[in-house]
Amino acid sequence: MLELGQNAAPAADLIKDVTEANFMADVVDASNEVPVIVDFWAPWCGPCKTLGPMLEDIVTKAKGAVKMAKIDVDQNQQLAAALAQQGLPLQSIPTVVAFVKGRPVDMFQGALPASEIEAFVNKAIEAGGGDASGGLDDALAAAEEMLAEGAIEDAAQTFAAIIEEDQANAAAYAGLARCQIAGGALDQAEAVLNGVPAEISGAAPIEAAFAQLELARQAANSGPLDELKAALAADENNHQARFDLAGAQHAAGEVEEAVTQLLELFKRDREWNDGAAKQQLFTIFDALAANDPIVLNGRRKLSSMIFA
Repeated sequence: MLELGQNAAPAADLIKDVTEANFMADVVDASNEVPVIVDFWAPWCGPCKTLGPMLEDIVTKAKGAVKMAKIDVDQNQQLAAALAQQGLPLQSIPTVVAFVKGRPVDMFQGALPASEIEAFVNKAIEAGGGDASGGLDDALAAAEEMLAEGAIEDAAQTFAAIIEEDQANAAAYAGLARCQIAGGALDQAEAVLNGVPAEISGAAPIEAAFAQLELARQAANSGPLDELKAALAADENNHQARFDLAGAQHAAGEVEEAVTQLLELFKRDREWNDGAAKQQLFTIFDALAANDPIVLNGRRKLSSMIFA
């Protein structure tokens, strides 16, 4: 299992009070290594008291991919004047400037929502060639590879560790649920998905995991393939047999074959069992990647039938 957060820099190294004396070293020179977000503030500035902590939190979560310098403009008026001469006037505060490779590359003034501040910081990190996820994207990729290779426990532990670092990481929650599904622990998978924070409950990875969970529950009750094929061969209009065969085929890993059966059922009677064929197709599509050829071909064929 990957160990996350082991190389994170101490907060004192990430966020510093900077003055005229150390501006060159702690901002300009330091930005050649990682981007530096400079917060120009003053004790009497109300919005600064809200913006500053938000910036600090976002910078800290980036785990060393970016640093922050806090400059009290009242105590460093000569620095403010010098920056104005260099084309960086501090017309109002708070003013936040991103330095990358020794020069200012982006800025904003006034208070912004947390989401926009995070986007600003991430843009600076990417401009510096860094990883805005703080290494979590690499950890996610590693966990997915573990799961694909059958190392379910290691994958689950890695997904759980990512959630500890970022409790709004929808991909990690979905990955953890898929580990439970792969291990046959369907109730635990449902508990994971039901415990997702409300703000990400509608995210695509979560919806995909719910679809996979539903299909896994169906698979547990699927009938024998040979018997279902025989029943359908005896009566091609046995819609229940065709629907059950599709479920058994999906459970056996024959996803494309299952989609074909459901499309045929929709073609024969789209209203059968309250449109069960179309609903099952959507469940299968949701459980797969949006660019999966089975999804692309299946959606195209279904659409051609619907709008024929």
